[in-house]
Amino acid sequence: MTVRRRAAVLGKPITHSLSPVIHNAGYAAAGLAGWSYTRIECAESELPGLVAGLGPEWAGLSVTMPGKEAALAVADTASPVAVAVGAANTLVRRPDGAWYADNTDVTGMVEVLAGAGVRRGATVTVLGAGGTARAALAAAARLDAREVTVVARRAAAVDELRPVADALGIPMVGAAWVDAAARLDADVVLSTVPKGVADPLAATVAWRPRTVFFDALYDPWPTPLAAAAAASGCRVVSGLELLLAQAIGQFEQFTGVSAPREAMAAALADARRQ
Repeated sequence: MTVRRRAAVLGKPITHSLSPVIHNAGYAAAGLAGWSYTRIECAESELPGLVAGLGPEWAGLSVTMPGKEAALAVADTASPVAVAVGAANTLVRRPDGAWYADNTDVTGMVEVLAGAGVRRGATVTVLGAGGTARAALAAAARLDAREVTVVARRAAAVDELRPVADALGIPMVGAAWVDAAARLDADVVLSTVPKGVADPLAATVAWRPRTVFFDALYDPWPTPLAAAAAASGCRVVSGLELLLAQAIGQFEQFTGVSAPREAMAAALADARRQ
């Protein structure tokens, strides 16, 4: 008899998520009969109750905005990187029923940024100060960033990231959102803000062609800021590349099976063409 195993992505809003496309393609290619992956609309305040009510058939959860900090809080144990950044995008059900938290956004960001030619010792600007920004700080640390500037709409949000930067051992300075356009002259710019927030910057930024611009969004794509960066000759990395990279890490933790990368990447590309 085929054993039923389940996984899902949690977030709000979540209807746009392409995570089910990637994971379900992986299950099919790996021959994992009985495995399924769905979307669940879930606000941050609802996450603890939802996780507590899941049955033993649940193998893992992917967590997107706004629940990454709550995901870490509900876990019984966590990886060092998730603890350091104070946020998790991955919850894995252990055989004893306990939940383990990890942050595959970090390894995913390092992978896509290195693939885009980012070298060690770069200067980095991060737009936003939420859960994905925390992962961006950890990625910057792994790439030995010389300096990181966090541009946020609230000064208090930047202050909340200072212990994270200290734990990661990277120098971090804060900047106000009104100064955002002038702060995008770094070697690497990572936008982690919600859809629409950074759009007004597209008409005001004087991009340097050598800048690598990463936008965590992928719907819609390109964002106005990504389009402006590309038009200025910048190397642009989309949230789709991160989505795939972090999903591969989750897939392997949920299933214990090596991810069929080509099949998962092909499914994602097909979905975007539709």
